[in-house]
Amino acid sequence: MVPVRLLAAFLLAGATAHAAEDRFPDVASAYLVRVREQVLWAGHPTKRLPPASLTKLMTALLVLENYRPEAVVSVGRAAAAETGARLGLKAGERMRVKDLLAATLVRSANDACHALAAWRAGSQARFVTWMNRRAAELGLTDTWFANACGLDAPGHYSSVQDLAVLADAAMRHATLADLVARTEAVVRTADGRRTFRFKNRNALIGRLPGAIGVKSGYTRKAGPCVVALAEREGVRVLLIMLNASNRWWDAHGMIERAFAEAGRRRE
Repeated sequence: MVPVRLLAAFLLAGATAHAAEDRFPDVASAYLVRVREQVLWAGHPTKRLPPASLTKLMTALLVLENYRPEAVVSVGRAAAAETGARLGLKAGERMRVKDLLAATLVRSANDACHALAAWRAGSQARFVTWMNRRAAELGLTDTWFANACGLDAPGHYSSVQDLAVLADAAMRHATLADLVARTEAVVRTADGRRTFRFKNRNALIGRLPGAIGVKSGYTRKAGPCVVALAEREGVRVLLIMLNASNRWWDAHGMIERAFAEAGRRRE
């Protein structure tokens, strides 16, 4: 059952999103810009679209809700065979949970993500069941997951409005907030034989002043996607875009305009 407090917050956010001005109708198939807790601009906030690797926010959330950072995971064959963005893990390699989580969030590695899901639930299929149950608990009525990592699949979708709620829940975990704000990370196999160095695939981190997260994603079906969060002088701007062809350029400009709008409202 969805807690009354979460349901009320969700319904209020939905009403605000629907009432928000669609100032950027051509930037993405759907987008949402929020300053503090107010949705400032939005276009198609409840439209169901493929979320690509933004899916990994739910995977990370479930791992963090029963976090065992030093637990060691044996990478299975299915995880090692994942396609797309990956770390290059081999079947049978052993990795600590904290390192797989870093690879999942910073590198957006599908092999690390799959290994985490299979470890956490016994199989990716069972983990996906947990993902959808958690989505229902959060009140995400326009979200359904078919896999743990965001690969294109029939019936795998979310909305920018739901992703805003998911991002809020994920960012309450200090470990996740720390990881997604990093420009790069280094992880090692549990035996220390292999080291992996990688940069954050979120191109706003380290480039946009105040950028502190959260996650980027891309597949052929989903197109370029991003959940971006920036903070300046205690003001937070959250931007979510699904299928945004000029993702980084437009995200930078929209966030700057949101901060400018917030400044005018304080005057």
